Amino acid sequence: MFLALHDPRAETVDILMAVYNGADTLPAQLKSFDAQSHCNWRLLASDDGSSDKTVQVLNTFGSAHPRGQVKMIKGPQQGASENFLGLLRHVANQKPAPRWIAFSDQDDVWLPDKISRAMTTLEQCDPSLPALYCSRTWVTCRSLSNRRISAPRPRAPHFRNALVQNIAAGNTIVLNSAAVSLVLEAVKYVGPVVVHDWWIYQLISGAGGRIVHDNVPGLLYRQHEANQIGVNDTANARLRRFLQLLRGDFRAWNQTNIAALLSCGAALRPDHLAMLESFARLSTLPVLKRMLLLKRLGLYRQTIGGTMTLWFAVLFRLV
Repeated sequence: MFLALHDPRAETVDILMAVYNGADTLPAQLKSFDAQSHCNWRLLASDDGSSDKTVQVLNTFGSAHPRGQVKMIKGPQQGASENFLGLLRHVANQKPAPRWIAFSDQDDVWLPDKISRAMTTLEQCDPSLPALYCSRTWVTCRSLSNRRISAPRPRAPHFRNALVQNIAAGNTIVLNSAAVSLVLEAVKYVGPVVVHDWWIYQLISGAGGRIVHDNVPGLLYRQHEANQIGVNDTANARLRRFLQLLRGDFRAWNQTNIAALLSCGAALRPDHLAMLESFARLSTLPVLKRMLLLKRLGLYRQTIGGTMTLWFAVLFRLV
């Protein structure tokens, strides 16, 4: 363990937020930034062509803050994932690079210690290693009522998990300086991704970095019809994901993820790059060799049922 030698409260955290037609819920999220116990933050928002009052809400919020604390750019208008990658590419072209990056959705509400808890946790990690903090959330409806905690993550985060499952909810992610450097370099080369947070989890774990999943929720996560990707902890959600598996979505996601990781393969540990290459040829093998390779790779999801579904998918070439 590395013991912090300075007070993390002095550090500036850059919040990257992709927005699109979020005027209804955005004010509550912006208000929660102001309520953070860690006050030293900057907001970079990328608007993806909103037709509502999103831009007006951000401009009003920015006018109430010191110059430079709130900035807005135009998004690529190619969906949420590309909007977040666009934010990272924008930051990659800025000097000096930020030391800390947090990602934010437009419709959540952060709890007051969200940033400070993440920073305090990451400060205990070896600063030479990329480290990613993520956490559970309080899942709510649009009105922020009916609160329930998101699913636990009982198995340790690892590249073997990241290849087949994303446990790093993007709205909870905070990166330390080494992880920021890794991601900002890799984003120069990466093409399309399934979702930005899954790619970042794969990249940092694949590079041998540290993934810290906090069991304490850091925010209120609204679930509603406009969510890009919702939680997967109800019977209906699990059924929907299984139907996506049968439809071939999982295979398509894997192909996209593999291509994205290979584009920045030089950043991966040699053994993890070899694991990725083996995973990439999994579906091309005869059934017996396919199942033996899956066993040797040791890939896993967070629950027994999830891992059984993975084996089913490999058996029937749905990966």
